[in-house]
Amino acid sequence: MRTLLVNARVLSPEDPGATSLVTDGAVISWVGRGGAPGTVEATVDLAGALVTPAFVDAHVHATSTGLALQGLDLSGCTSLAQCLRAVEAHGRARRGGVVLGHGWDETTWPEHRPPTRLELDRASYGGVVYLTRVDVHSAVVSSALLAAAPEARAAEGYTDSGHLSSEAHHLVRRVARESLRPADRRAAQRAARDRAAALGVGAFHELGGPDVSSEEDLRELLALAAQEPGPDVVGYWGQLDGVRTARDLGALGAAGDLFADGSIGSHTACLRAPYADADHAGHAYLSAAQVRDHVLACTAAGVQAGFHAIGDGALATVVAGLREAAERAGVTAVRAARHRLEHVEMVDEAMIATLAELGVVASVQPAFDRLWGGAGGMYAERLGLPRALTLNPFASLAAAGVVIALGSDAPVTPIDPWGTVRAAARHRTATQRVAVDVAFSAHTRGGWWAARVDDGGLLRVGAPATYAVWDTGTHTGPGLPALRPDEPLPSCLRTVVRGRTVYEV
Repeated sequence: MRTLLVNARVLSPEDPGATSLVTDGAVISWVGRGGAPGTVEATVDLAGALVTPAFVDAHVHATSTGLALQGLDLSGCTSLAQCLRAVEAHGRARRGGVVLGHGWDETTWPEHRPPTRLELDRASYGGVVYLTRVDVHSAVVSSALLAAAPEARAAEGYTDSGHLSSEAHHLVRRVARESLRPADRRAAQRAARDRAAALGVGAFHELGGPDVSSEEDLRELLALAAQEPGPDVVGYWGQLDGVRTARDLGALGAAGDLFADGSIGSHTACLRAPYADADHAGHAYLSAAQVRDHVLACTAAGVQAGFHAIGDGALATVVAGLREAAERAGVTAVRAARHRLEHVEMVDEAMIATLAELGVVASVQPAFDRLWGGAGGMYAERLGLPRALTLNPFASLAAAGVVIALGSDAPVTPIDPWGTVRAAARHRTATQRVAVDVAFSAHTRGGWWAARVDDGGLLRVGAPATYAVWDTGTHTGPGLPALRPDEPLPSCLRTVVRGRTVYEV
C-alpha cells in the first residue's frame, strides 16, 4: 500500500522542514512538504506529531527481559525485608514452582547486603529460587537450586551464603534456565518485543552466548522475529572460538557478551587497582592472546568479534589483543570487520585512540551513569570518587571518532530509548555529555552501523519504512526536543517496521 503521512514534523536529512512522507510497502518513496506526487491509497493525518527513525537498542537479552516483565521484578524493592516478602508472595502465587527474579540492588537497601541462601529457603518454603542482581553478574540462590547444581560448590565465585558470582553463577544460571519450557521462552520473547515496539524501538541486538542464554534460545528468538510482527532482531553469539556456531545460528558475529570480565556492582569487573570497598581487583576471564586469536578468526571469516569489557584491566587486555590482531592481519582488515565492545566503561585516552584507529564500535549504556554515577552513587562506593568520575566517557569516545551505539542491556536497565538519549545528554560528569542530536543518532544510526548496516536509521527515499511517531508535548517546533530533566519524555503513538505497524495507541 502506498501511504501518505501528512501534517507531521518529519526528521529527515532530505528536507529539514518536511511535513509529509510516503511509504510504498516496506520502503520510503518520498519525503517533502504538503501533498505527495502521484496517487496514494491511504492518507494519515498525524496532527503535528514528530516522525523519526525508530530506535535501535544495541544490547538486549530478550528472554531475560521478558521474564522480568512477566515475573518477579525486584528492582522496586527498597529493603532486604521487602525483597524476601516478594519472594514469598511470588512463590505462593506459583504454588511452589520455580521462582525466577531479577533486579535486587543491595547498595540501596538499609541492610546493605543481599539475601542469604537460608533466608531464601525460609521465604520459599524450601523451593527453587534464582534471583539475579541488577547487573546480572551475580545472583542469590536457594539450597534447592544449589542441590541441582552441586558442581557450583567447587567453582570460582561460590560462597556458602548462596551469593554466587563468576563461574559458580554461570553454572547455576544454566540449571535455572533449563527450568524454562519452550512456551515460557516464547512468551518472554514476545513480551520483550512488544515492550520494545511500544517504546518506538524498531530493532534490537540480542546478545546471546553460552554463559547468558543458550543456542536454542537465540535460534528460537530469531525464528520468532522472522515469523511475527515486531522489531527486527540482530543476533550475536558471544563464544570464544565460536565463529562456526554463530554462523549456524544465523548470528551476525561471535560477539557481544563474550566476557573479558564481570561488573563493578558485583565486584567482578577487572581493575588495574583494587576496589575501594574490597581487597581485590576483580576477575579477568580472557588473556590478550585469546582476544587476539578470536579477533583474527572472526576477521578471517568476515564476521564481527566482540567482547564484554567494563574494568580498565579488562579493557587494557582487550585493546592489547586487538592491537596484536591488527599487527598480524593489518589495520585495514580489522577495520573492515567492524568489531565491537560492550559497555567500555573504564576506558582511557590511549585505549580510545586504538578503538578509533581500528574502527571498533563502542556499544554503551548511558542509564548506567544515570543510575550509578555521581558522588553518591554505586561507582563512587566501589571505586572511590576520582575513578568513578572517569567512567562512561561518551564525549571523549565521540570526539576521537569512535562510533557509539546506545542500548539498555535490558533487563539490567529497562528498554527506555528517550531516557537513554537524555542520560547521555545529561551525563553526571558534565564534560562527558553529548548533544541530544548526537545521542539520538547513536541510538538510531549508531545501532545500525554496529550491525554493519552503513546507511540505516535515516528517513529518506529508498530507506526501509521503519519509523516511530511521537507526541512531544509542548515541543512543537522542528527537530528533536531538548529533553530537559523537568519535562516529560516523548510518548510513542505508533511504531512501524519495514512498512508494517507493530504498535499503535
